[in-house]
Formats: sequence, structure tokens, C-alpha cells
Amino acid sequence: MITISDLNKHFGRLEVLHSIHARFEAGQSYAVVGPNGSGKTTLIKSILGMVVPDRGTIEVEGKSIINNSAYRKRIGYMPQIGRYPEQMKIGQIISMIRDLRSDETQIDEDLIREFKLDQLKDKRMHTLSGGTRQKVSASLAFLFNPPILILDEPTAGLDPVAVEILKEKIHSEKSKNKLFLITSHIMSDLDELSSHLVYLEDGKMLFNDAIDTLKKETGEIKLGKAVATIMKRNLKATYE
Repeated sequence: MITISDLNKHFGRLEVLHSIHARFEAGQSYAVVGPNGSGKTTLIKSILGMVVPDRGTIEVEGKSIINNSAYRKRIGYMPQIGRYPEQMKIGQIISMIRDLRSDETQIDEDLIREFKLDQLKDKRMHTLSGGTRQKVSASLAFLFNPPILILDEPTAGLDPVAVEILKEKIHSEKSKNKLFLITSHIMSDLDELSSHLVYLEDGKMLFNDAIDTLKKETGEIKLGKAVATIMKRNLKATYE
């Protein structure tokens, strides 16, 4: 569904992505992890068309994303921090986004109902807590029933009930053969939500395989400990 070939990106002299090759398949959920500065954000922004690579190709559903903005309609994106016009109301934000995509016929309002945002529609954005903003962002990501969803720290700031609502929604949509790319520092969430792990370090992709394979290789039961084992192993190799 998404194919990345020989992706490279520099910011000045800093190489943030080095020869990235990956294939992300429908019906799977990929946890994208790595230390701070590893290139996770640049990789995601490259897929979204927000960063232009220096070299390499990205294809979505078999078509290059270069000069092809239409592919973005196939992606639902939940940013880590949603930025919205502060004086607008929740209901106005949702209506505005729907109006921008008025040609869409498959609308998914499950999270709007589950998060009870319809009952908060008259609340202005500047009055909202961080958790409620996250609910708005999550609802908008799923709104147009996209086959690809990219979620950046999706559970951060959510209360326990909202976390479970979102997790159930992810599991439900994954069962419909949708592709998920999820970044998070909460390893227990990724362990529960993801089938595969993409591990980046210093702009290089060091692991892209099933989480079960990673656990077998490291001898760990929990994803967090398995990832920590990789990080320690790589750190040790660096100084030997």
C-alpha cells in the first residue's frame, strides 16, 4: 500500500534519513519508534508530502506521490499537537473540514459520538483541555473513512476511557484491511495496537518486521523491553 525506496533527506549538513527502504501493507499496523532525532517525524512528513526528500521515491497504492496531491485524500492524519483556530467552536471545526471535502460520501462519525463531541459542539477551541483537543484530532483523522491512517502519539493526554475508545476504534478499522502507522512513546500501547515495528536510529531503518519476530530475537516478552534491548545493543556496537 505504501512503498518507500532509497529515501534520503538532509537538512543542511545533517542527514536525517539515509537510504530508507520499506513496504507497509494493508491490514497491518506499524509502530514507528526510535530515539529522539532518529528521523521518525521526517519519515512521516515525507509520506504526507510535507517534506520533499533529496532522493528516493514514495508510492501510495502503486502511484508516486510526486505531483499527485490527490493521494492525501486516502490518508487520515492525527498530529501529536492539533493546531486549530482558537476562536472557532468544535462544531464549526468539524463542519469546516466536512465542507472542504464535500464530495466525500463515506463519513465516519463514530468517534465524534463516542467522545461525545456533539455535546461539546459549542465549546471554543481555546477553552479545551489537551485531551479534548486530542479527541477532536482523532475524530477528524477517521472522519472520511480513509484506508490509511497515520497517528502521532494518539493516546497522549487522553483519559483512560477515551484511550480505550480509541484503541477499540483502531482495532475495528484494522480488521477492515486498513493500514496504520503509529508513533508513540508508550510502548504498552504500541504492543497492543501494532503487528509490526519500524525502528529508526540516526536516520537509518534498523528493523522493520513483525513484533513477534523482534520478541523472539531479543528473548523479551514485552515490546518495551525488546526495543530497549535493540537500543542497548546498538549503543554497545557504536563504542566497540
